[in-house]
Amino acid sequence: MRLLLAVVSGVLLSLAFPPVTWGWLALPAVALLIGLLIGTSPPKAALVAFVAATAFFLPLLHWLTIVGTDAWIVLSIVCACYFAVMGFGIALLSRLPAWPIWVSGMWIAQEWLRGTFPFGGFPWGNLAFAQSDTSFGRLSMFTGALATSGAIVLCASCVVAAVLTVRQGKFRQGVSWGIAAIAIVLLPVLATPPTQGDQINGPAMARIAVVQGGTPQLGLGAMDVRQAVLDNHVRQTSLLAVEIAKGRQPRPDLVVWPENASDLDPNLDASAAAAIGTSVRAVNTPVLVGAIVNVPGDPQSVWNQGILWDPVTGPGQTYSKTHPVPFGEYIPFRSLLAPLIDRFARITRDFAAGTDTGLFHINGLDIGDVICFEIAYNSVIDPLIDEGARALTVQTNNATYGGTSQPDQQLQIERFRALETGRSVVVAATTGISAFIAPDGTVLQSINEGQVGAAVREVALRGAMNPSAHIGGPLAGIWALASLGIVVWIGIRSIVNRRRTGHKVHG
Repeated sequence: MRLLLAVVSGVLLSLAFPPVTWGWLALPAVALLIGLLIGTSPPKAALVAFVAATAFFLPLLHWLTIVGTDAWIVLSIVCACYFAVMGFGIALLSRLPAWPIWVSGMWIAQEWLRGTFPFGGFPWGNLAFAQSDTSFGRLSMFTGALATSGAIVLCASCVVAAVLTVRQGKFRQGVSWGIAAIAIVLLPVLATPPTQGDQINGPAMARIAVVQGGTPQLGLGAMDVRQAVLDNHVRQTSLLAVEIAKGRQPRPDLVVWPENASDLDPNLDASAAAAIGTSVRAVNTPVLVGAIVNVPGDPQSVWNQGILWDPVTGPGQTYSKTHPVPFGEYIPFRSLLAPLIDRFARITRDFAAGTDTGLFHINGLDIGDVICFEIAYNSVIDPLIDEGARALTVQTNNATYGGTSQPDQQLQIERFRALETGRSVVVAATTGISAFIAPDGTVLQSINEGQVGAAVREVALRGAMNPSAHIGGPLAGIWALASLGIVVWIGIRSIVNRRRTGHKVHG
């Protein structure tokens, strides 16, 4: 029965994310799982957490079947292993006074580790990313992503503690836990997310355009016809230039093309450079071009790059993706795995990681750029905000996963990042979903999947930082380390006690 309920918990948690997107379901899902873990042995808790996580990640990551059923199952199981370790730790921590606090820290540690190791980790499915429409989303303005997940677990744990203590006849203590749970849910409602820009370190508003050119096909072969994809984005930019010339659209300060808009290296391909240059001059404003660029001196590597193309001076500032996707953009252990997995032959060259943040200085505008899945990584977003990004752009290519829940899941993460950072987020996608997102997480305008075109909109620029920029990281780190430290201490004490017992002399 415990394992069956674990499956229910995992499935319920998956419904908090797209395509269903009922964010509040994360609370009962986590409460059910915590209720199953406390009071049981650590090995059994590890199994229960593993089963729940498998039931969560399999539906969440079903879009990976486009790549391969094996990739879908393997990644889901790998992610579930982190939950198993977490479950072991929660079983130990739940025996302590004030256990909801320590259990929540253990969950934060799990999300941090899963989002960091190995190969840079995989944070997809972190609790906070489903909360852009709940009060926990507003809480992220103060706590940041990881501690927001911790707050959800803390709230759920308080509910469980309230039920257990009332059953034990400790009514006053149960009421206290219940009040704590209600406070965690309701207090963030009092916070008002920013919606307008400010003039700290720059103008309060800017006009930004996105171009969604489309691809001839979807799936693994979406980018096979590279010239056609580039032509599509040149065409839509040229049409936008006509609209601007006729006064039907205002001239933007910046145009954003998606990731992979040009898989032809404009540094080497003269025709690609000419086509891009012609469209940039036609629109007569800087264009942030998503391109695949050869790494000089390394014929086996390429960069996934954003290139700021000026209508007068041509290509200038660049940002190379710092977090390429393992097994998608580069192959770890290539010599060992490539002969065993045929689809790795499609990745003929590895994507090299860039070393600099994507902060662009564009005619007085400080814009932070991220590429595709990087939106999920705190290690990419946090430095951009620290260095002064007043809005975020996301260049993404979701054509591989067109028609699945992946683009909607990514949009939810983008909405959450807007709330957390207090920054407008502008998304340009090859096939959708391109969007303008306000600093409060509201989608102001979008170009949906399957559509092509361009859109221009004024977006708020902000230099003021949400409190999360200052306290989110330290709060999550201290919380997680405290819980991990207690687990280690319990483990060491158990080993010492066993050794003492084993060395006793029996008369």
